[in-house]
Amino acid sequence: MKNYINMNKLRKYGKPPFGLAVIHGGPGAPGEMAPVARELSDFGGVLEPLQTAVTVEGQVRELKEVLEGHSDLPVTLIGFSWGAMLSFIFTARHPHLVKKLILIGSGPYEEKYTECVAKTRINRLGKEDLENFICLTETLNDPSAKNRNEALCNFGKLISKADTYDPLPHKDEVLECNYESFKGVWEEVSELRSQGKLLEIGKEIRCQVVAIHGDYDPHPFEGVRDPLSGVLKDFRFILLEKCGHKPWIEREQRKGFTVY
Repeated sequence: MKNYINMNKLRKYGKPPFGLAVIHGGPGAPGEMAPVARELSDFGGVLEPLQTAVTVEGQVRELKEVLEGHSDLPVTLIGFSWGAMLSFIFTARHPHLVKKLILIGSGPYEEKYTECVAKTRINRLGKEDLENFICLTETLNDPSAKNRNEALCNFGKLISKADTYDPLPHKDEVLECNYESFKGVWEEVSELRSQGKLLEIGKEIRCQVVAIHGDYDPHPFEGVRDPLSGVLKDFRFILLEKCGHKPWIEREQRKGFTVY
């Protein structure tokens, strides 16, 4: 398997100026925002940074380098899942570089909202998928396993079944999975969240923030709406009905999603 670390860190869509950037999730799942980038490129230039670093600070630094080198600053950031949280952290650290922040399917910002995520996913899996879930989890947690990048990709595909409400046919566009990025970043951000530091830095954000969340997303929308309402000065929350983690693949929300 090709090592993602050696791949390019940026894809561009549309024509300059590049005033919009879409930030993928995972961590360690670059490429999944390509469908959104392609559609938004009808309205202007779009950057798709491909994160490679294995720490939160490393990914913030990568994003800063890409935006300062290729975008028309300040930009609008559209972050998905982990990418939403990364964009949140980035905007707090570099508020002068972001004019608007859009969070799609973000993870929760306080520890008390995290416990139900795995339980919800597990309860939605059938017997065979649940067996695969357990097997893949064991592989990912085994330091001696040699195929954890592949296991992470398969884990992501399995989880997506539990994350969607009524998906349209779609292509999986993740370029490559990077377990080291996944492990390193999540351990760090989980600690920031448990200590209350993740939410606290939101007080440094000055631009408008819009959070878009599906009502079927296993990440509880209350874990985004309620904490952020208390720290952001200009915050709008949009709850999409009959919609899972990725609005752009959902039958009920696909057409209207880009309106937001």
